[in-house]
Amino acid sequence: MIRAIRRILPSLLASEEIAAMPYLYLAAAIVAEVVATSSLKASQEFTRLVPSLLVVVGYGISFFMLTLVLRTLPVGIVYAVWSGLGIVLVTLVAALLFGQIPDLPAVLGMLLIIAGVAVIHLFSKTTTSG
Repeated sequence: MIRAIRRILPSLLASEEIAAMPYLYLAAAIVAEVVATSSLKASQEFTRLVPSLLVVVGYGISFFMLTLVLRTLPVGIVYAVWSGLGIVLVTLVAALLFGQIPDLPAVLGMLLIIAGVAVIHLFSKTTTSG
């Protein structure tokens, strides 16, 4: 059985599914960061237990996931995507949960952030770690 696993393992590691793992880790890191950041307001300066725990656990998960992403993707690209998409998603959560509606210049700025992330992924050759 161990021989069979040793034969199969290299092909599994070379598969496209494994290659997509850093992006799944990055998505998890972004979601965890959005939960943590959004919970900061609800924690009322860390005076409410559940939102405070969400902040600490969310950031812990986010940073752990980022360490996994950084095994294969460059730190500058990872940080640009993580922070950029985090800004946009936190703004959406703030609008939905807290009624903090961004004005037109803020929306335009966030559209530029999304465009920047798209340019990185579509045109940059700096998407793998070296």
